[in-house]
Amino acid sequence: MEKAAQLIAHAKRSVGDRTAVDESKADLIRLLEEYERVTSMLEQIEKDIEALLSEIPMAQQLRTIKGLGKIFTAAILAGTGDLRQYAHGRQVLRKAGLNLAESTSGKRKGRIVLSKRGDSALRKYLYLATVQLVWNNPVFRHLHEHNVKEKKMKKQQSIFKLIGKLARILVGIVQRGEKFTPEKTVLAWAEAA
Repeated sequence: MEKAAQLIAHAKRSVGDRTAVDESKADLIRLLEEYERVTSMLEQIEKDIEALLSEIPMAQQLRTIKGLGKIFTAAILAGTGDLRQYAHGRQVLRKAGLNLAESTSGKRKGRIVLSKRGDSALRKYLYLATVQLVWNNPVFRHLHEHNVKEKKMKKQQSIFKLIGKLARILVGIVQRGEKFTPEKTVLAWAEAA
């Protein structure tokens, strides 16, 4: 026991440099301050987005879709502009570059692909919004599960199909001046199936 106590006493005096520990603490404090600064900036940006969305009449209609948050609503409206100018959701998909095109290059002759000729930011936010809706909205979750289990689609194919559905819903509720009603969506889906 005495030998162990001596070893511990010597180790406390000989091992470790206090300056490295102090610098690490200072780095951690700087990182925490940076985190708090960025968090407060994000909160301010969210407040600004909320204020801007309150000035746009169609934003309130889009916010009736459960799971479509204010960030996605703002991003979609920023990419599309006034949704009343579109006659159909396919036009939104075309603007985002999500319309189908034929790939006729080399070995891929006649293969159908997404055109990707459009607004990549709008394409990204439509995709992320749809994934969010599949997670949080029971209607979109049910449609996704039906596509995967009944229609034997791959999950990614189902998501892209639901992006088209979302685009049609967005244009439809703005054109008719309605709120999103899950019953109508399920009813239209049942009639189509």
